[in-house]
This record gives sequence, structure tokens and C-alpha cells, in this order.
Amino acid sequence: MAEDPFHRVRDAPLFIVPRTLDALRTFRNGPGLDADLARVADGLIAGVAAHPTKFWVLKQFQPVLEDARDAPAATRERVAAGLRQFMDILGIEDSDGLPAFYLGLYS
Repeated sequence: MAEDPFHRVRDAPLFIVPRTLDALRTFRNGPGLDADLARVADGLIAGVAAHPTKFWVLKQFQPVLEDARDAPAATRERVAAGLRQFMDILGIEDSDGLPAFYLGLYS
């Protein structure tokens, strides 16, 4: 059976205020955001206020991480950078190794 990287995630509450959602919307509507990251942004905007936890947010990242797993390095790096931006907006300091697990990237 394959390892579940989410068993290592240390959950934490997030403090979501209107300006957090505004920052997500600004990033979502900014230039150069691809369709996969736009879907993540849409999901976060729609649900993070009702589910303000690190675990929930990182689970929203899982589909795009799985899709990018076998992509070229430039694509994997772009996805990782976009997810880091979401984490910065939401105040999540540590991804608990998810990009490294899925994308083989270390930062």
C-alpha cells in the first residue's frame, strides 16, 4: 500500500478574515494563473471560511499535486510556487512535505 502523505500533516486552525478572501480573489484574478491553480483558488475562496484548517487547505491542493506529479520540472515548479503563494496568503508556514512527496521538489 502506498504511503499517505497526509498522515504527517500537523493540522492547525487558520484565522480567515475578509481581507484573506480578498487576497485570494486578487491572486485568482491576477495574470498568468493556469486553470489548475485557478480551480484551487476557486475551491479555497468557496470553502476556507467554513473549513479554516491547514489540513483542509492542503487537501484542496492534492488534486493539482497529483496531476503535476509526472509533469516536466518547469510545470512542477510552477505548481509548487502557486501553492506556496496560497499558503502565504492563508498564513500557512509549513506544507509538511507535500510538494516534496508529490513533486520531488525541495525548498
